[in-house]
Amino acid sequence: MTTISTIEDSASPASAGGAGLRTEPDRNCPLCPRLATFREATRAREPGWFNSPVPPFGDANGRLLIVGLAPGLQGANRTGRPFTGDYAGDLLYATLIEYGFAKGVYQARPDDGLTLVDCRIGNAVHCVPPQNKPLPAEINTCRQFLIATLETMPQLRAIVALGRIAHESTVKALGVSRRRGAVFTRRLCTTSANSDFTTATIARATTPTRGC
Repeated sequence: MTTISTIEDSASPASAGGAGLRTEPDRNCPLCPRLATFREATRAREPGWFNSPVPPFGDANGRLLIVGLAPGLQGANRTGRPFTGDYAGDLLYATLIEYGFAKGVYQARPDDGLTLVDCRIGNAVHCVPPQNKPLPAEINTCRQFLIATLETMPQLRAIVALGRIAHESTVKALGVSRRRGAVFTRRLCTTSANSDFTTATIARATTPTRGC
């Protein structure tokens, strides 16, 4: 299932004050106590893993942003790069390479030399949640970093949100209320000096059900 949304209106959180926003939390971010506790337990059990909030990957000047739910325990939480090391990443990066949004060879590790082309990948929640299920409060708390990611992409034209939660959090980051039929209109302000506006499109896609 794919839901398309068009952004055309200026009153959104992502259009105000983006220059001072951080696109990623600190390594030891304490904002979500449950996630911080889980992160520390995973660090003790697997000290060789990344085990920190996973930053966005790719070009901030890209026109495409892909938003996932959260790092997978043995995927991005282990490797430190979104969708790297799990089944969802195998599918995602193969698709990006096929359609020209990535180049190189995906080898499921952050030093494989893969680069994104006109594209950036991030998550609605930056820290790995227990059982891959962030709580609503955690999604809301982490949205400030999604807002900053949106605001620091001045050429953004399209957003692909992988799954319902990523889609809903992205829509909220843009200041849009959900409507019947999942159709939204909003204008996303760029960070350019002349304060021009750009029109972008959101697409919600389903995600693989194994190995994330």
